[in-house]
Amino acid sequence: MTSSALGRDFRLLWSAAVASRFGDALRTPALALLAATLTRDPRVIAAVTVAAQLPPLLFGLLGGVYADRWDRRRTMAGIDGVRAAVVAALAVAVAVDRAGIGLLLVAAFLLAALGTLFDSASFALLPALVPPAALPRANGRLQAGAAVAGGFLGAPAAGVLFAAAPALPFALDAVTFAAAALLVLALAPPAAVPARPATGHGSVWGDIVEGVRWLRGHRTMWRVTLLAAASNLAISGIMAVLVLYALDVLRVPPAGYGLFAAVAILGGVAGALGSDRLAARLGTVPALGAVLAAETVALTGFALARHPVPGGFALAVFAAGTVVWNSLWASYGQRQVPSRLLGRVGAAQRMIGLVTAPVGAGLAGLVAAAHGTPPVVGAAAGVFALVTVVAWRILRPAGKSVQPFPPSRASVG
Repeated sequence: MTSSALGRDFRLLWSAAVASRFGDALRTPALALLAATLTRDPRVIAAVTVAAQLPPLLFGLLGGVYADRWDRRRTMAGIDGVRAAVVAALAVAVAVDRAGIGLLLVAAFLLAALGTLFDSASFALLPALVPPAALPRANGRLQAGAAVAGGFLGAPAAGVLFAAAPALPFALDAVTFAAAALLVLALAPPAAVPARPATGHGSVWGDIVEGVRWLRGHRTMWRVTLLAAASNLAISGIMAVLVLYALDVLRVPPAGYGLFAAVAILGGVAGALGSDRLAARLGTVPALGAVLAAETVALTGFALARHPVPGGFALAVFAAGTVVWNSLWASYGQRQVPSRLLGRVGAAQRMIGLVTAPVGAGLAGLVAAAHGTPPVVGAAAGVFALVTVVAWRILRPAGKSVQPFPPSRASVG
């Protein structure tokens, strides 16, 4: 999945990302399993998940500021070092039977908070490691590697390791964070330095406003950000009821749910590996409209399906479209945004996109409780159809305006 054409530094970054994602896939279900062994109160167990979801909304913009002020390579390595220490301490606490719900909440919150700064720095670092024309390919390879490490390797192993020893998934996660930190430190220092020194002279609030104002002033990126937020409303709703929909409507046997989920992951990997070809063929912004149309068709098929095979195929196509969208969107932003603003603009994009996720999940839960899961999936397909129509209306003119940008055009959005 990596390519020598992308260079040594990209291979190091790819390896660090894959190692870290593998560890995340071990830790996340292990936290839920550990919480379930401590209490059967669903409110408390849900609180552990919420603790990991709040930091991106609370600190996302702040993470973008410091990703632009500090050396990005050292920031990423330092954060992974701290995260390794936090998870190692959690593993020790679990091993000696001293891990309570309070500790799980603190660990989940702290790791997610550190992750907001790491994600901003990582997004901003990539354009310094590969040529602009290679960004779609690089983002696709990163997503494909993360999907394989997380979905095919880490997630299935988490339950097995937890059953063998509850502290084991956390111990291995600490090792992956430490390995990722060393790999990032091995990057060539010049490649990790922003093209222009970060602006650490103004206030934090002033830096945040500068990043958000830049995003708001770029017509295409602002519109795509809003489209992503609308799409996430539907995606989070689907994810909230996916298990119930698969078991009750598609009649997926409980023992086969893992295979059903794996098909969707496989679709995501295929999309990640093909995103650069689609961008090269259609152009980045037109490709975004095509992806939304394909996702709408796939989601409509998923809503109509009543058997695991067509349902799984439709979900795989939808997952592929989601990954292609993410790769194209990221690459487009990395091409358009000045290096000194990459952390802040990327953080603003992510935060705006995430704001709708809890709303979608909450609405899905209410609708499913009252009317069942089919209306949730049908409504999600309707949202995507509306987003697609809007995208084809508002992105077409903007798509023409980005064609003349410098040499090799960035393909991703």
